[in-house]
Amino acid sequence: MPVGRPRHPLEEMDLGRLARRLVVYTPSASEVASLLHRARRDIAQLTGNDVIYRAISHNPDSFWAIARRGQHTAEAPAAEGFLAFLMLNEVGAQRLADGSLDTRNPDISVLTAQSEKPAAIYLWAGHARGSLAAAIPLVLEKVSTPLYRDVDIYSRAVTTDGHRALEAVGFKPGATFRGTPAPHLFMYRRSQSEADSAPLYDCYRQTAKRHDLSVTVARTMEDVMRVMAMRSAVYVAEQECPYAEEFDGNDFSATHLLGYVGNEPAGCLRIRYFADFAKLERLAVRAEYRHLGLGSRLVRAAIELCQVKGYRRIYAHSQKRLLDFWSQFSFHALEGGKEFVFSDFDYVEIVLDTTPHPKAITIGVDPYIMIHPEGRWHVPGILERSAIRPVSRPSVDAPQERARA
Repeated sequence: MPVGRPRHPLEEMDLGRLARRLVVYTPSASEVASLLHRARRDIAQLTGNDVIYRAISHNPDSFWAIARRGQHTAEAPAAEGFLAFLMLNEVGAQRLADGSLDTRNPDISVLTAQSEKPAAIYLWAGHARGSLAAAIPLVLEKVSTPLYRDVDIYSRAVTTDGHRALEAVGFKPGATFRGTPAPHLFMYRRSQSEADSAPLYDCYRQTAKRHDLSVTVARTMEDVMRVMAMRSAVYVAEQECPYAEEFDGNDFSATHLLGYVGNEPAGCLRIRYFADFAKLERLAVRAEYRHLGLGSRLVRAAIELCQVKGYRRIYAHSQKRLLDFWSQFSFHALEGGKEFVFSDFDYVEIVLDTTPHPKAITIGVDPYIMIHPEGRWHVPGILERSAIRPVSRPSVDAPQERARA
C-alpha cells in the first residue's frame, strides 16, 4: 500500500514555536542512565547502558535529551525523553543496509567521530511519549549542521508508536543505500545529487557549489600537477622541506587523492600499497582552506579507498604535534613503534586496524571491475562498453588474411 503524505512533515515544522515549549540538550551520564531506565518500561529490547555510553563517548552527537522548557533549568535539568543515533561510516552503513550490523552492540570501527562526516545516520533509539514527541524535529535539527545535513537518516520501528511517529514526520518504509535495498528500514532522504551517493574518494563534480568539499583520484597529468603544486606550497614553502626530500621518488608508485573546495584544488594525500598494509602519507591542505575540514575528508576518503581494496591495516607517520588529528579516525601508536626524525620534524608510527569494505575487490568479482579506472570501480568503464563490439582480433586475424591473399 502506498504511503500517503506525512501528517507532520519535518520541513514544514515551525521550529521556533516548538523551541518555546521544549528543550533539546546533551545530558550528563547520570541523566542518560535515568532516561534509559525510564525507557525500558516501554522498550524491553533496548540495548545495554555500557553500549550506549561507548557510542556517546566516541561521538557526543549520538544522544540528545528532551525536556519541557518550563520544568528545565541548567541547575536542575529535567529530561523526560531522548533520541539516540549511530553515526555510521561507509562500512557501517553498508552493513546496516544488508542487515549484518549488530545494532545492539555496534563495533566502534563502524562509527564516525564527532568531526567526521558519516555515510548514514541511524536513528538508533528514542523515547519521547505524548507531547515530547513534538521535539523530534528539534533533535533532527541538531544533526542538520553542515557536517550532517545532506546525510540520509535511517531507522527501524520496533513499536507501533515508533512506526506511527516515523511515518508522521516523513520517514518512508523501504530504504536503499548505495543501491543496496533495505526493506527492513525506514528512510528520511536528505541527499540530493549523484555526489552524495558516490564513494568519498570519487565525489568531485565540476558542478560543485562554491563551498562544497569533495575528493577524487588523480587520473591525469593535470591532476598530478595540481597535487605537486599543493605539496610545494605546503611542504617546500611553509615547512621549508628541501625539494629532493619532498619529491622522494615514490610519486609514480602511488595513488594520489585530490581534494577540492568548490572547483578549487585545495588539498591532497598519497597512498602507497604493500603486501598486508597500505600507507597514507603527504597529506597537505592549502593554508587558506584548513578551517573547513578538508584534511579530515581526505583521510576518510583514503581509508574508504583502502577498504575497497581489501586492506585490514592502514599505516602512517604522524608528526608528534598532530597525533590528536589522527586519533579522530581511530589511528593509534603502533605497538613497539619508533619515534624518528626526517625533514626537520619529529614523527611516530601510527596504525589503524579496520575491516574491508563489504564490496571489497577480490578475485572472483566481475572481471570488468578489475579494469575500471582507479577509484571508479562503482561505475561502468570504457572497456566494459567496448564489449558490445564483436570479437575481431585485428592484430591476429588481419595479418593472416593478408598472408593468404
